Amino acid sequence: MNFIARNLSKALQQRLSRLTPLRHQATFATAPPSFPCVDAHAVRESKILASSFNRHSQTTPSSDSGPEPPYARPSPQSYNTYHHPHPLELTYGSTLPSFDIAYETWGTLSPSRDNVILLHTGLSASSHAASTELNPAEGWWDKFIGPGRALDTNQFFVICTNVLGGCYGSTGPSSLSPDGQRYATRFPILSLFDMVQAQFKLLDHLGVQKLYASVGSSMGGMQSLAAGWLFPDRVGKIVSISGTARSSPGSIAMRHAQRSVLMADPNWNNGFYYDQLPPHTGMKLARQIATITYRSGPEWDQRFGRKLRKLKDGQSPPHSRSPTLCPDFLIETYLDHQGEQFCLKYDANSLLYVSKAMDLFDLTLPALQELRMAPVTQSLPSDHPASMQPALSKSHPPPLHYPPHFPELVAGLRPLTSIPMLVLGVQSDILFPVEQQRELVDAVRTAGNTQVSYFELGGVWGHDTFLLDVLNVGGAVRGFLS
Repeated sequence: MNFIARNLSKALQQRLSRLTPLRHQATFATAPPSFPCVDAHAVRESKILASSFNRHSQTTPSSDSGPEPPYARPSPQSYNTYHHPHPLELTYGSTLPSFDIAYETWGTLSPSRDNVILLHTGLSASSHAASTELNPAEGWWDKFIGPGRALDTNQFFVICTNVLGGCYGSTGPSSLSPDGQRYATRFPILSLFDMVQAQFKLLDHLGVQKLYASVGSSMGGMQSLAAGWLFPDRVGKIVSISGTARSSPGSIAMRHAQRSVLMADPNWNNGFYYDQLPPHTGMKLARQIATITYRSGPEWDQRFGRKLRKLKDGQSPPHSRSPTLCPDFLIETYLDHQGEQFCLKYDANSLLYVSKAMDLFDLTLPALQELRMAPVTQSLPSDHPASMQPALSKSHPPPLHYPPHFPELVAGLRPLTSIPMLVLGVQSDILFPVEQQRELVDAVRTAGNTQVSYFELGGVWGHDTFLLDVLNVGGAVRGFLS
């Protein structure tokens, strides 16, 4: 894209230089147009080359990124690493010969090791959910972890990992393969079940037989369900916030658009960009798309409205100022800033692999049977068939018509029928709409689980409510876990 922009500008200048003197009679400007928003990609590329950018170096989070928590790459000295030396068989037929899992902990492990909460992350988060002595920087769920907070460290021992496939200490596409080269896109396709299997290998290593709770938001809310489904005897409670039991076509489409712009960046080079220029332009555009799905239109109205960006001298532009093709509105500059902050902090291949794992998640029985999935359990639910009559709920209105896959979802969720569950949805969420949390609640109740609590939250923060609404999200989680 940078190459095309520079050559287009050069061609335009050459064309202008050949025009006859009559051009001076024209009423429009003859100077070549300027596109600073496009030039920014070339500037960024120059900085990468000048600094010999190392994708495994520590970065300092920006304090100018709005209310979103920083997704900075932690230092290898600030987290623990579990190395699993044995092969891990994956859902789609491949095998990882070995793997590492990066993790951090908060609180004190009880002598009986029965107070453990496994906290699952969203797509791009590291294990640094809250500050620690080794890493005092604020974590992505800092206000929810600590004494007296939602995950009360006076009671619980909290573990958070970087997921398998990530780039913050756990094995992923940027890791070295047995042949000494980066995996890149030779890395096998993952499922959320694979990520959970790796986490439970860590729990085995730590001597934790059963979790007090499996807790997660967004992709983490899907993982919390997967943990309970795979290991129903080892999960005491489930908290799923803004998650789903079955990725919807709408969510898949949004993530596909992100992957498409990323893979269209020539620097992606089919995934083999390590020790070269990373696909920073594609990553920036992908993050802009993602940011749109994380928030809501009403928030944009309240926060930005139709306000124009300030001029370089700090003054607001006059009403007579001519529009440009680069960002004029504050909302445009916000998206531009979010993409700029993120594009060098996360590995592009990890974004592809982890987001694809989200798309593949489906707890309907036919999908599970196709993968030959079965819970790792000693006490399966009884064989009597679950009722296919949807359970009536007082917590939310039923849909006009249940989707055709609803009975299949009910059947697929049967391993979760004996685990107490808290489900939270957000009315302004466009990435995981509340209809998906309602469907999950109705299905697991219909499957026979009588211990399901569901709350639907208002507000304008959209999907990112789980990061920002400490009062309501934190209060519901703390009450359920107490």
